[in-house]
Amino acid sequence: MGEISGDAVSVAGMLAGVATVVVGHPFDTVKVKLQKHNTGADGMKYKSGLHCTARILKTEGVKGLYRGATSSFVGMAFESSLAFGIYSQTKQLLQGGITSEKPQLHAIFPSGLFAGAVISFILCPSELVKCRMQVQGTDSLLPSLSRYSGPIDCALKTIKTEGLSGIFRGGGATMLRESLGNAVFFSTYELVRYHMHRPLRDASSDLTHLVDVGIGIVSGGLGGIAIYRRSGIRGCYTGLGPTIVRAFPANAAAIVTWELAIKTLGIKRE
Repeated sequence: MGEISGDAVSVAGMLAGVATVVVGHPFDTVKVKLQKHNTGADGMKYKSGLHCTARILKTEGVKGLYRGATSSFVGMAFESSLAFGIYSQTKQLLQGGITSEKPQLHAIFPSGLFAGAVISFILCPSELVKCRMQVQGTDSLLPSLSRYSGPIDCALKTIKTEGLSGIFRGGGATMLRESLGNAVFFSTYELVRYHMHRPLRDASSDLTHLVDVGIGIVSGGLGGIAIYRRSGIRGCYTGLGPTIVRAFPANAAAIVTWELAIKTLGIKRE
């Protein structure tokens, strides 16, 4: 990756985060519903991810798949902007300002680790609010007094009842996941992008745009799958299907948007 200005990275990263939520949030909603309702005392509620999706669409419509998306859009836009910015700047620093065509894992991996650790402080409260909003769908058993009118109401009630530490519940696990996840994601993305680009460099200018999009889809998608295969180690297998299915399109959308935004902003890359 060539040298990129901080402002351009922030804008491109923010757009990548928005794309991730647009494509990936419905899958995430299904995952959260499965984890909530299929592991309770009442036994299995949904037969599969498809059954869960059909139930949500029937009872809540398409908006049900995007329940809790508001906090996700804000959180992911800020998180992605920060993640790509920190990653890019840290990698340049570790490379001593020297740009290299071939990916340098000694700079890529620790840069991803550091970026993931920082964004976990933003992602943890954002995810907690998102999950609580998703779970309280129209089929929720929560009493009316416990329901949330929106993300801000959810955050305020959480802080009121559980204290400030309540909004950061699971912070340690989130930091570990994001640190390792981002290190694996960026390493996979950079390596796949490099090896796919080499044999296609002589493609005609008419195909360059399509080639870049195709490479973005594959490199981003494979990077996402690499992350989620690792997340399965935690043992939370309920809802793993929608999580893995989500990994490829959501991360592919993020990388394609990132690549196109960088080009649109006039940033040249090797």
